[in-house]
Amino acid sequence: MEDMPVFLAADTDFDIRYDRLKEIISDSDRIAFLGGAGVSTGSGIPDFRSPGGLYNNVPEEFKKYKPEFLLSHNCYSEKPEVFYSYYRKYMDARYFEPNDVHKYLAFLEENGKMKGIATQNIDMLHEYAGSKKVYKIHGTIATNHCRRCGKEYGIDAVFDSIEKIPHCECGGQIKPDVVLYGENLPQDAWNNAVTAIEHSNCLIVCGTSLQVFPAANLVSSFIGKYLIIINREPTEYDNFADVVFHEDMNEIFSKLLLEKVL
Repeated sequence: MEDMPVFLAADTDFDIRYDRLKEIISDSDRIAFLGGAGVSTGSGIPDFRSPGGLYNNVPEEFKKYKPEFLLSHNCYSEKPEVFYSYYRKYMDARYFEPNDVHKYLAFLEENGKMKGIATQNIDMLHEYAGSKKVYKIHGTIATNHCRRCGKEYGIDAVFDSIEKIPHCECGGQIKPDVVLYGENLPQDAWNNAVTAIEHSNCLIVCGTSLQVFPAANLVSSFIGKYLIIINREPTEYDNFADVVFHEDMNEIFSKLLLEKVL
């Protein structure tokens, strides 16, 4: 391994980069993972900013609003019917299945190598795949809370409600436990993500453009040995990585899973 190049750019032969990735995983006993919306596209869930993403394909009924507004605290507070109409239509991930990215990360955790997954996704697919050390820095669709009395509701309370604006039995408005634009990130999830990344010797960044802050700042917490970037488009951290992939991440992780790389 000492003779391998320090940096393998995205234009290096794929097989060389893939072999290097396997070597890095084998050499690492404390792996952390930072994932964005691209991680779940292989399960059929659209991302936000790609040409086929939600922000570039806004339905006619919502085109009068900026895409970010539809998932913002302001929209939830000022136009709750609009918010819930959009949220129910595009954030319901109950019927999607984990893909090989989720499954391989669960495999690494099962074998003691994965120390923590920091995810920007709210879809729960990491948990469905079997991962337990998942730090949901943008919250989750799995739970909801009444803003008045604090009562917790499950996922169906919002998506299956016949009310345009779902309400608690106390009369208060129910809010999904997702982080909307204009809201603070959950402190516990953030602190756990930072700790996992700081104490890892390999960080795999996958499916994120690293343009959404403060989540993108998590990369700067990494002080370990190996940085891997896997994303369709270049990121500003590509030049700091040991190996960069711009290929389909599902093909890469499917190979890792099939070969049971540890």
